[in-house]
Amino acid sequence: MEKLFEGNTLSLFLIFFIPGFISLKIYDLLVPGERRDFSKSAFDAIAYSALNFAVFLPLILLIQPELFSARQKNWLIVPAYLVLLVCPAIWPFLLIKLASTKLFLRYFVHPTPRAWDYLFGRREQFWIIVHLKDLRRIGGRFGTQSFASSSPAEPEIYLEEAWKLDDNGAFLAPVERSRGILIMADEIVAVELFEYN
Repeated sequence: MEKLFEGNTLSLFLIFFIPGFISLKIYDLLVPGERRDFSKSAFDAIAYSALNFAVFLPLILLIQPELFSARQKNWLIVPAYLVLLVCPAIWPFLLIKLASTKLFLRYFVHPTPRAWDYLFGRREQFWIIVHLKDLRRIGGRFGTQSFASSSPAEPEIYLEEAWKLDDNGAFLAPVERSRGILIMADEIVAVELFEYN
C-alpha cells in the first residue's frame, strides 16, 4: 500500500482523484439533478478522496509491505481495490440512506431536489389520475413498466395502462388495445395518486 503514495505527480493525482470521482458519479446516478461539470468539481473529487483515505488510514498504516512475504504481497492488491474503487462506490448509497433518516432531515434538507423525483424515485406502483390544462383527466396505472422523468428533465410521465374514468373519477376498465399513455410536462396541472393493490 505504501507504493501507492510513491511515484510521480500524475499517479498521486489519480490516487487522490479517482475515489472521489467514483463517489460523485455514483451519487449523480442515484440523485437526479443537473449534469455535473467535472472541470469545476475536480476539487470536490479530491476532497472526497481525502475523506475516503482518512476513513481507511488505520488500514493503510497497518499494511506495511516489508512485513509480508513475496507471496503475501500479492494479496495487498485487495485492500488497495477496497480503498480506491469498492468503498468509494458504496459511500453514496450509505449517504443517501443516512440522508433519508428522520434525524438527518431534522437538521438538513433532503438531497432529492424535487417532490416529483422523490415520489417516483421510490419506484412504488400507483393508480394515477393526471389533471390536464384543458380540464381533461387521464387515469391509469403506474406500474413496473411505467416511467417518470427526473431532474433536470421536465416532469413527463408514461403510464403503462390507460384506464377509462367515470364522471366521479372512478376507474372503470382499461382502454382496449392500449399500450399505455405518455403525458407531456406542459400539459400536466396536477397528479392524484391512489394506493395500488
